[in-house]
This record gives sequence, structure tokens and C-alpha cells, in this order.
Amino acid sequence: MHYASRAYRLLLNGMALLAAIMLVWLMVAIVLSVVIRNLGLQPSAWFFLSTEYAMFYLTLLGAPWLVRHKGHVHIELLTSILPPPALQVLSRLVALLCVAVCAVLAWKGYDLVSMNLARSDYDVRAFFVPKWILTIAFPVCFTMMAIEFARFVVGRDILHSGEAGIKE
Repeated sequence: MHYASRAYRLLLNGMALLAAIMLVWLMVAIVLSVVIRNLGLQPSAWFFLSTEYAMFYLTLLGAPWLVRHKGHVHIELLTSILPPPALQVLSRLVALLCVAVCAVLAWKGYDLVSMNLARSDYDVRAFFVPKWILTIAFPVCFTMMAIEFARFVVGRDILHSGEAGIKE
């Protein structure tokens, strides 16, 4: 079990690192594209396509890591005034709802990938890209988010801190 847990953490951190690299690529590609256009040239269609795919992937690949580190956005107005026992219950219920939503989205994502593979769908733009390459991120990332939210349902730690304001 230790090796499975370690492999999972490695996968989670690797996905977050890949998302960070894609974020840097977005910055570089946009700057290069603007410079090329200002020189009166036409940038490669690959620049535009790669930035579109990077925005999609970096959002999904980084999300499970953000859940693990409580980096997601939530409103603390209600949770900051709750007594600790009520906060425990509410936070675990919210996490359970998040698990359910992520599980449904992972299942629907799996259906979408299966359909893309069965139909041999392609994303036709500047290049022909098999659609499953895009949609495979849905079941993988939403399953991992469900796992991360489940840690807040049954684990010692809860999703909400119960404190209002910015914590640095």
C-alpha cells in the first residue's frame, strides 16, 4: 500500500508540474506570437493550437493537486461563523458532494473517451488530432479530484479552515 500511495502522490505532483510547465509555455507562446506578428509575419498555427490545448490541460491537470493543498476557491463567510462541530459536519458534507460531482464527471468523461475511440473522432483544426487525446484528461483528473475530496470526507483534516481572511 505504501508503494501505491507513493506512486499516486508522484502522479499527482507530476501532473501539477506538467500544468506549471504548460503555464510557462503559454506565456512564451503568446509573447513569441505577438513578436512574430509585429515583425509582419504569420505565426505557425501550431502556436495557437498548442496554447488552446495547454489552457485546457493545465486546468484539469493542476486541479487534483489544488484540491489536496486546499488551493481551490471557496467563500468563508458561513464557515467562519460556525462552531467547530457544525463546521466539521458541513465541511464533510460539502466534500462528499464534491466527491459525487467529480465521480459523475469522471464517469461521463469515460463515456466520452470511449465514444471518441469507438468513432475514431478527430479534432480538425490546423492539425488532425484524435479527440481521445483531449478527452482522456476528464476521467483521469476528475477521478483524482474525487479521491482528493474523499480524503476530506473520511480523513482527519477537513476542507474548510473555519477562518475568514487571507492566510499567508
